[in-house]
Amino acid sequence: MDKVFNTSVGLRMNHEQVVQEIIRFMKEDTQRQYKITIGTDSLKTHDNLADFVTAIVVHRVGNGGRYFWRRIEAMDKFYTLRDRITHEVLTSLDIAQKFVSLMDEEAKKTVVPKFDFEIHIDVGENGATKVMLQELVGMIRAHNFEAKTKPDSYAATSVADKHV
Repeated sequence: MDKVFNTSVGLRMNHEQVVQEIIRFMKEDTQRQYKITIGTDSLKTHDNLADFVTAIVVHRVGNGGRYFWRRIEAMDKFYTLRDRITHEVLTSLDIAQKFVSLMDEEAKKTVVPKFDFEIHIDVGENGATKVMLQELVGMIRAHNFEAKTKPDSYAATSVADKHV
């Protein structure tokens, strides 16, 4: 499994490097407001397998941003949409917990600019996933994270989807 993140320009970074790069980016303009989001999207492949892409997006509100992404080819089979979407959320939660932990470690060494943090889910009020919406949002909130769904879940529905 590839645990390395890619940048939008093709560089490869581990988790720690991603966190350091995000902090560096935010320190370039400390007068701005920042939002960091994590989202995962998936694509069902052959034999009920799936590829999962997770994106970490740092948005300099009103002035662009950067993102990092990674692809994981799941070894388990996913027979239902519910299983695959739940795995997307669990993947995002896993990355979010690691990310927050690394940010906390960095905050002990240096000043980390203030930011809002969200997990984006590829579900919405319409379509086949609407029956899962409350359950998945509840999973994220149970881990003390803010959840965003379609149409506001751009980390999953636009950025991760671009690489799936």
